[in-house]
Amino acid sequence: QGQPVESGGGSVQAGGSLRLSCTVPGLTSNQCGVGWYRQAAGNQREWVSSITSTGRAAYSDSVLGRFIISTDKNKDTVYLQMGSLKPEDTAMYSCKTTSSPPFTPCTGDLWGQGTQVTVSA
Repeated sequence: QGQPVESGGGSVQAGGSLRLSCTVPGLTSNQCGVGWYRQAAGNQREWVSSITSTGRAAYSDSVLGRFIISTDKNKDTVYLQMGSLKPEDTAMYSCKTTSSPPFTPCTGDLWGQGTQVTVSA
């Protein structure tokens, strides 16, 4: 499959919503999962949410109840719907492919370039 490409970032006010997209050519045919990560300026990268090729989702405690991850297999795209955004959500958001060989043919650990999310108070 191809390299992930993120989109949908931007600048919003606290309490607002934003939907990020991670498009991976061949995601569905190669049975890839996707993880979302974020890195704020001066901080380490942290895991945000993941979804497996079978649709099982997981969230970090910091976003649970506010963010929803989903997959549109027809578009080879994983979405991260972000609601009730807070200034502390400000970060560069990146997605990464995941694989569980030999069960899937996906090439894991492929990173996108990232999309910036800025939340103002």
